[in-house]
Amino acid sequence: MKRRILLVDDELAILLTLKAILEINGFEVETAASAKEAKGKLPDGVYHMVITDMRMESETAGYEVIREAKKQDYDPAVAILTAFPLLGSDWKEEGADSMLVKPMNTNDLLRQIEALLISHEDRRQERHANSGTPKKKSASQGFESRSAVAKHV
Repeated sequence: MKRRILLVDDELAILLTLKAILEINGFEVETAASAKEAKGKLPDGVYHMVITDMRMESETAGYEVIREAKKQDYDPAVAILTAFPLLGSDWKEEGADSMLVKPMNTNDLLRQIEALLISHEDRRQERHANSGTPKKKSASQGFESRSAVAKHV
């Protein structure tokens, strides 16, 4: 099963370049050119990961995407993609799992995405095991095993 990513960025060149890189490396990628568009796609899709730019319609539009992603039952991993690294932990408090800083070497980007997907799935399974509640449906059902994913890195 291909891992699905929602990629959100208002810079078309970045959006299309990253989409091509991710697709060449085995991901299924859907794009959104604004926070508003992304928020509309999140309830209708099931994504393993959401990667969002921070500065789009506003300086903090990425936080809107993160908050909407975290509302989804399928529990995607979430990363902020930014050329302006955020100081402090606001981005973590908003629910982001990782910050990816542009520009980035393609191999580094792919390694970071793979690592985030693995750690997010591990945390999700641990939360469900510790809570004693049944697992809610997630994008990670059918997710490759850790060893299979590690081969991609």
